[in-house]
This record gives sequence, structure tokens and C-alpha cells, in this order.
Amino acid sequence: MTPEELGDTLARLVWESFSDFVADGDAEIPLGALGVPSQNGFPEQRATEEALIFLMWAHTRGVQLAFFGRTQDSLVKRGLDAMHRAVFEDLTGNGTPRSQLPIFEQRISARYTEYHAAAACSDSRLGEAVMRHLRSQDCDEGKRLASAVSRRAIAVANPLRDFLEEVDLVG
Repeated sequence: MTPEELGDTLARLVWESFSDFVADGDAEIPLGALGVPSQNGFPEQRATEEALIFLMWAHTRGVQLAFFGRTQDSLVKRGLDAMHRAVFEDLTGNGTPRSQLPIFEQRISARYTEYHAAAACSDSRLGEAVMRHLRSQDCDEGKRLASAVSRRAIAVANPLRDFLEEVDLVG
């Protein structure tokens, strides 16, 4: 598989995961069950964007785990860059002004840094970090919800890693 094919495949997987995550009833734990604020059954825009960032990170993590030590870093980076480009193109194709992409990219970079550091400590720290960005307020069920988010990340990253372990990147 070329890095560009990997990027296109990942973008489709991100959007599928995202659709499941924001649609009540379609996901193991949808945003609504996490107490994310919504209007008329749809999550608020900020929370929706944070969910997308989280799922992009989870897919990025799965790719990094799959190719660690067995593929040139430059090929992996090209594949991840292609994924991000495809997601950004989808966003602009659905009405996001291109002028907002640089700010969104900065948020992505900040979240990736935070999520990588949290995941390096523990799954629960990762879930807590994600929940801080998904919800605007704390809740009594914080630990249970953070655990559910951690399980979501694992449910995305592990099968992707397992699938990609059989894939060779060629560039």
C-alpha cells in the first residue's frame, strides 16, 4: 500500500468512527452518553470538533503502533499527512471555510501532544484528557466516562494496528 492509499483509507475510517461516535444509538458509547452538550439531538460544534480530533488521534496512534520499528518513518508520516489532508478536504467540501483550517490544525497539534503524553502515563489519563475537551464542565461520573473514552480509543487503535501489521508501506 502506498502512503497516499493508507491516508485515504484512514480518512474513511476516521469518518466512519466519527459518524458512529456522534450518532446516538450507533456507538458503543456515543457523545450523548458522555454528557456532551447538544442542541436538538446534535452535539455542539466545539464538542463535535473535539470528537473528530480525538478519533483522528486514535487512528494516528494505531498507525504509529502498527508501523513502529518496521517501516521508514517518512512513509508513515506521508500516510498520516495524507489522512489529515483528506479529512481537511472533506471538511472544506462540507462548508468549513479554508481560513479556519490553520486554527483547527493548531488545536489538533496541541491535542495530539496532550493525548500522547496522557496515553504514555495510562489509559485513564488519556480518557480524562479527552473528557476535559469534550465537556465544558466536570461531572460526578468523570472516571466512568473517562474509562469509556479510553476504551473507545483502544477499540479504534488496536484493530487498526492489527490490520496494518499485515500491510507494507511502499513509497
